[in-house]
Amino acid sequence: MTGKKNIAILGSTGSIGTQTMDVVRQHPERFCVFMISANNNAELLVQQAVAFNVPNVVICNPEKYAWVKAQLPGVNVQLGIDAACELVQAPQVDVVVAAMVGFSGLKPTLAAIRASKTLALANKETLVAAGELVMGEARRFNAPIYPVDSEHSAIFQCLQGAMGNPIKLIHLTASGGPFRTWPREQIASARKDQALKHPNWDMGAKITIDSATMMNKGFEVIEAKWLFGVDAGQIHVVVHPQSVIHSMVEFEDGAVLAQLGCPDMRLPIQLALSYPERLGLEGDRLDFGALKDLSFMEPDHDKFPCLQLAFYALGRGGNIPCAMNAANEAAVAAYLHDKIGFYDIPDTISRVMAAIPYIGNPSLEDIFATHQEAYDMACKSF
Repeated sequence: MTGKKNIAILGSTGSIGTQTMDVVRQHPERFCVFMISANNNAELLVQQAVAFNVPNVVICNPEKYAWVKAQLPGVNVQLGIDAACELVQAPQVDVVVAAMVGFSGLKPTLAAIRASKTLALANKETLVAAGELVMGEARRFNAPIYPVDSEHSAIFQCLQGAMGNPIKLIHLTASGGPFRTWPREQIASARKDQALKHPNWDMGAKITIDSATMMNKGFEVIEAKWLFGVDAGQIHVVVHPQSVIHSMVEFEDGAVLAQLGCPDMRLPIQLALSYPERLGLEGDRLDFGALKDLSFMEPDHDKFPCLQLAFYALGRGGNIPCAMNAANEAAVAAYLHDKIGFYDIPDTISRVMAAIPYIGNPSLEDIFATHQEAYDMACKSF
C-alpha cells in the first residue's frame, strides 16, 4: 500500500499519543494527522497542531478552549468529548488511535467503531468496562481492532503464524513493576514518587501506578479475553523483568511462539497503523549477544492483590469489571494526591466490587451508571 492514511488521535498529549506523533513524523509519506484531542495539556496540544499542520483540534477542558482557539487561527478547534466523537466518524478518517486514559475513552471509541473505522486500541478501560458490548459492536460494524498494548500486540503477532489453530494458553508477560523485589511491608509505605519509577517503560502517571499495583496486568487479562476469545483459564500471567519477550502463545502440541523486541511502545503503535506492513523505525534493536539472561517467575498475589481482583472480576462478569475499573480510577487518583496509602488501592476496589449491585447482562446505559456509582462509592472512603 502506498496511499496516505488519515489518523485521528484521541489523547494526543499522553504517552501513547506523543509516541504516535513520532511514528507519523518518521513516515510523513504514509500518515497525516486529521484530528488530535486532549483533556488538559493545552500547550502541548497547540504545539502538536502547529508542528503537524493538524486541521481539527479538540480540547475537553472548557476553561482552556478560548486560549487554544486563539492560538490556532484557521484551525477547526472544538470543545468536548461529543466533538471528538463526531470528528472520529468523519469520512476522511482511516485509523483512530484510542489513547485516552480511563473510562472517558469508551464513548469516542464506540463512536469510531460505529463508523466502521480501523481502531488502534490503547485504552485498556474500554474493554475492561464494556468488553462484550465493544466487541459486539466491532463485529456488527465490521470495524477492525488492532491492539497497541505491547503484550496484546505480541499475542496478535504470534497468532499470525497460528494458521487458525486454537490457542491452548496465552502467556501474558509482566515486568513486575518497581516493587517486584520489595517485601510487602516496604511496599505498604511506598510513596507515589517511588511507584512512578517504572524500571522499563515510560508511561503516564495513572498507568504507571497501575503497573506498580499490577492492576494494569489485570486489565490486560480482561482485554485478552475479549480480543482473542479465550477463557480466563487460558490466560497465564508470568513475570519477566527484562521486558524483552512481550508475550507468548502456546498451542496444543506444546509449541510456544513468542514476540521479542526492545521495550519501545512505538513498535506496536506503528504496526497498528501500518498493518499488515512493517515499516522502518528509528530506535534501538535487540542485541542478542548482550542479553545475559531472560528470567521468568510467577506473580506474587499476596504483594499484588489487584491481579487476583481482576481475575475475580472476569469470573463474575456482568458489570463487575466496570465497577472494578471505576474504583481503581478513583483510588489511583487519591493515591497520586497523597490521600491514601498503596494498599488502600486494592482495599478500596475490593469493597466497591462487593457492594455494587450486580447486573449480569448490562446495557451500555448500565455500564455508564455502574461506573459513576462505583466511582462515587470509592470516593466516599477517602
